Amino acid sequence: MSDMRVVIAGAAGHMGRVLVRLVQETAGMKLVGAIEPEGHVAIGEDAGLLAGVGRTLVAVSSDMDAALAQADGIIDFTIPRVSVEIAGLAAKHRKVHVCGTTGFSDAENDAIASSARIGTIVKSGNFSLGVNLLAALVKRAAEALDEDFDIEILEMHHNRKIDAPSGTALMFGEAAARGRGIELAARSDRGRDGQTGARRRGDIGFAALRGGTVVGDHSVIFAGPAERIVMSHHAEDRALFARGALKAALWAHGRPAGLYSMADVLGL
Repeated sequence: MSDMRVVIAGAAGHMGRVLVRLVQETAGMKLVGAIEPEGHVAIGEDAGLLAGVGRTLVAVSSDMDAALAQADGIIDFTIPRVSVEIAGLAAKHRKVHVCGTTGFSDAENDAIASSARIGTIVKSGNFSLGVNLLAALVKRAAEALDEDFDIEILEMHHNRKIDAPSGTALMFGEAAARGRGIELAARSDRGRDGQTGARRRGDIGFAALRGGTVVGDHSVIFAGPAERIVMSHHAEDRALFARGALKAALWAHGRPAGLYSMADVLGL
């Protein structure tokens, strides 16, 4: 099979540059497009030079339609409204869309799910192998431990992150909710301030910390009578998310339309 031809959305950003670099290092992949919004200062620049991997002869462009026309898929760590647009365009062109964006509204999630009726989309709050394995363990723990064990999810990220709780924290919350057989939206406690009263039994609590250059720290705490179980994951390099996204793209290439997750990619 020939190399999978990929476009990187947000190619001049921090994650975009990591993705460009890793595509160059990944067997079975070829960079054919690099996208930024119209008017971006990087338009016209060589994506490889921006990423520090040498000239690729792929210039950063704002023409996503043209880029997708010559590609097999697009990898997207951008912002929700852009990801929704990408999902629609990728579906129109019947191209794989790997989406690592977080912070979607319910309406935006619905729009992406609608695009997945005709397009192949792999969407995940986190593309790390470790995080996805931990989510499976969280679900098992929530199944095994009753509501005498309160579930709290703590996350910390760098000071430039714009959404909270993180997509990964919400992944863990969804895993715990599935284990308990409840709806996360109905049993989620995302903020405590002032006279809040006692903790409601069975809720899943979230706390978000922001500061410095933290790539991503997450802990899921099962706090029971006289004991606590803490499951944690600490990300040390954004490249681990990029590698997972490239793995997902190769996995999705040639698969039928549908909305997939990293758990599907990993067989979890």
